[in-house]
Amino acid sequence: MDKREYRLGDFRVEERRLRRIGMIVPASNTNAEPDCLMLAPAGLTIHFTRSGGYDVDAIPDSEQMRRFARQALDQQLQLLVDGRVELIAYACTSATLADGPEFDQAFCDEITAKSGLPAVTTAGALVEAIRDLGCKRVAFTSPYVPRLVDDSIDFIERCGIEVVNQVSFENELSSLEQNRLTPEDAYHMGLKADHPQAQALVVSCTDYRALEAVTALEAALGKPVVTSNSALMYACLKRLGIDFGELAAGGFLFSRRN
Repeated sequence: MDKREYRLGDFRVEERRLRRIGMIVPASNTNAEPDCLMLAPAGLTIHFTRSGGYDVDAIPDSEQMRRFARQALDQQLQLLVDGRVELIAYACTSATLADGPEFDQAFCDEITAKSGLPAVTTAGALVEAIRDLGCKRVAFTSPYVPRLVDDSIDFIERCGIEVVNQVSFENELSSLEQNRLTPEDAYHMGLKADHPQAQALVVSCTDYRALEAVTALEAALGKPVVTSNSALMYACLKRLGIDFGELAAGGFLFSRRN
């Protein structure tokens, strides 16, 4: 990243050539943005736009996620293109997890065709992060309903990664209820989901405050922990060739490359 200092009157100013990521988040999601900002190196800015059209009080099942992913994103894409971003990130894991790897790739291709920019989905980023860690067997946890959990596991396993155990919440949670879960929830669910054969733990959902539990979970489990938001930022930084620097919040996925 090009960086130099210059003087502006009596002040010393550090000039950076900024890099820009454009990110689409579900309307009710308020956790993807702070998580991704925690994983943004100096000189990188993230520009968010929102996508709605769903009932935030409803239980987000597989069918709702499929409908959400298929709604038109033309306006959101144009807003980000006008912001001169370099890459489009789609920050909803379950929207494309629900429909399999082929749909996920086609979804990225459509975003690229409409925007002229490379695209990353969170579902695809999860698989990419697991592969880059060299893991073939993972444990899985999320706040999803059972059918969506099954679809998520199917997606991961169709990408050649075995899910050896999964744990989810006993009660089915609405989007707003998922949003209200705490890092402590993520920590305890991660401990329950772990398995001796798992080489890594995956915590899925961009609106789940799991990133803040990564350091404690990795210390307790002795293995990498990948969250939806850590995987998404990892894939974005990797595509843009941006040095991870000192991103302790991301855990082993980031620190192994330093």
